[in-house]
Amino acid sequence: MSRTRIAMLAALALVAGASGTSLAAVPDDLGAAAVPCTVDYKVQNEWSTGFTASVTVTNNGAAKSSWAVKWAYAGNQQITNGWNARINQSGTSVTATNESYNGTLGTGGSVSFGFNASYSGSNAIPATFTLDGVTCNVDDGGTDPGGPGEPGEGDRVDNPYSGAKVYVNPEWSEKAAAEPGGSRIADQPTGVWLDRIAAINGVNGGMGLRDHLDEALSQKGSDELVIQLVIYNLPGRDCAALASNGELGPTEIDRYKNEYIDPIAEILSDPKYASLRIVTTVEIDSLPNLVTNTGSRPTATPECDVMKANGNYVKGVGYALAQLGAIPNVYNYVDAGHHGWIGWDDNFNASAQIFKEAATAEGATVNDVHGFITNTANYSALKEENFTINSTVNGTSVRESGWVDWNRYVDELSFAQAFRNQLVSVGFNSSIGMLIDTSRNGWGGSQRPTGPGATTNVNTYVDGGRYDRRIHIGNWCNQSGAGLGERPQTAPAAGIDAYVWMKPPGESDGSSTAIPNDEGKGFDRMCDPTYTGNARNGNNLSGALPNAPVSGHWFSAQFQELMRNAYPPLS
Repeated sequence: MSRTRIAMLAALALVAGASGTSLAAVPDDLGAAAVPCTVDYKVQNEWSTGFTASVTVTNNGAAKSSWAVKWAYAGNQQITNGWNARINQSGTSVTATNESYNGTLGTGGSVSFGFNASYSGSNAIPATFTLDGVTCNVDDGGTDPGGPGEPGEGDRVDNPYSGAKVYVNPEWSEKAAAEPGGSRIADQPTGVWLDRIAAINGVNGGMGLRDHLDEALSQKGSDELVIQLVIYNLPGRDCAALASNGELGPTEIDRYKNEYIDPIAEILSDPKYASLRIVTTVEIDSLPNLVTNTGSRPTATPECDVMKANGNYVKGVGYALAQLGAIPNVYNYVDAGHHGWIGWDDNFNASAQIFKEAATAEGATVNDVHGFITNTANYSALKEENFTINSTVNGTSVRESGWVDWNRYVDELSFAQAFRNQLVSVGFNSSIGMLIDTSRNGWGGSQRPTGPGATTNVNTYVDGGRYDRRIHIGNWCNQSGAGLGERPQTAPAAGIDAYVWMKPPGESDGSSTAIPNDEGKGFDRMCDPTYTGNARNGNNLSGALPNAPVSGHWFSAQFQELMRNAYPPLS
């Protein structure tokens, strides 16, 4: 899955010291045909505390019906107002998108916009501009001084996990190592969850975002290193569940932008962290809810209807993608549910379409999406080997079994690969990669089937052979019998960038009984082992472990069960 590598030219940064200073549109040694786009950034007027600038963008590629130009400042410039473009700024990162009247940009066509800004100190012209994710003012076939085939500073690589170590969260590692037998996996990389505003600076004396990034630099040394962050705090978060409800109400989109995403973007854009590969998992359990849990469906909730009507899931994800995608070393992976959620015919394409809508909202473009992640914090088996979706028993398809229930997929790998193709078909880049969370989908131990089930009927065949031992595929909370899955690894299958442990094993999905807390997390009966279910799990028992703490808190009994049932087994 190759991404176009854009070479960077070292001498593009000019200092604007007087009126009329600009960035040369096309370097003399580059032919126009080899330059995909040019940007002429001109300071027209400058005074002691501010300046006026104009920007002219010329598109040398395929015609566009909408556009987004991005750059980052080296100083403290702050745009105050603009014209002929919608301009958003987060920290040093700026995104300018078309107005409704100037979105068309044909091959060879140009568009201009301008703005006023404040500053103090120096006012250097930005070194790099992109048009819809493609770097302008450079030859799109060249390489930088680092050598042929090597990405230059600010280039994103094809697969961020390739050739890189992955950050080990010392807080999780310490808890894992303190468990009997936990030292066997305490050095595994896991995601860092930013599940509320306070988590940015650290909660109860724990590590904040900068602390983790500083530690990542220490672990990196002279190597490449990926740090995995979970962006998880949408307004009205997780409208179909209670255990993972968040701190922001359904209408608090401005707080989400200003108090959550903007501070994260400002920290991630600090040049100190430019050498890290920062992978973000963007808003799990959000967008698929707008497809499966709204309207007249039996699984619908009033809360999800509200979020679909107000559009704040779409706006929030779009804003996060736009702001974080403007940072050259950030790789956004959008959460794409799992096969037991959107693998059915009526959910599959509809979900891809809602992802495309979010990826083109609030100044975002599909170029802000490096890929997607499936099975985050879930339990779907990676690969069912005792049957496939094409298997039949006495002439009856496994799709007719109670477990598969007409789904098109029986495991997470086949779903992720197929959904990747669907996402490309609706307009995402053909270079996108997929991640699969394998932290809790091993399903090993004594209950793991060693072969297909009895061929008495399709249900005995599927139920006797399936690795996923949940009572129902809709069960999701602290599942009894679950085990650690495949260890994190890079490029394990076609279209898959990595298997990851984005959900840290041992952190609870939700409390078994109501527990008062100041984290905005409610009591969800799906975490109660005595609960007899609802439409989303076929009115079955929840399959949850007893005595669980609030979501995100350490659950020793679950951690021990995950190790005991690990597959591949732990040595």
